[in-house]
Amino acid sequence: QVHLVETGGRSVQAGDNLTLICEASALDPKNYCMAWFRQTPRQSREVVATIATGRLALWYPDSADGRFSIKGAKTQTTVLVTLQLNSLKPEDSAIYYCAGVSSSWWSGCVDITNPEQFLDWGQGTQVTVSD
Repeated sequence: QVHLVETGGRSVQAGDNLTLICEASALDPKNYCMAWFRQTPRQSREVVATIATGRLALWYPDSADGRFSIKGAKTQTTVLVTLQLNSLKPEDSAIYYCAGVSSSWWSGCVDITNPEQFLDWGQGTQVTVSD
């Protein structure tokens, strides 16, 4: 069973930068799609970025404003995906989740952006941004 663990969340000031890390193990790194989601008490879980771990292809939603970036690195059995959060704003406060699902090397994360499509989830890491 795939195991996802997020780290890096903490309380910061507006304008600060933060790096979240997700370590995924017990998976096939060539045929997997991973994503970062975030959720607040008032909003449903929304996708922040995805990465196809085989080709390391990246995707961001149209709503992205360029402050966040996703990167990935892999070994034969593990994947490390980071989410760089720059110039944080109070409205970025949320629980950030790492998620994944098996996918082919060719299709990667194409058309895989909804939380319902992801089968593997981490426990989440809290990011709190203060004015």
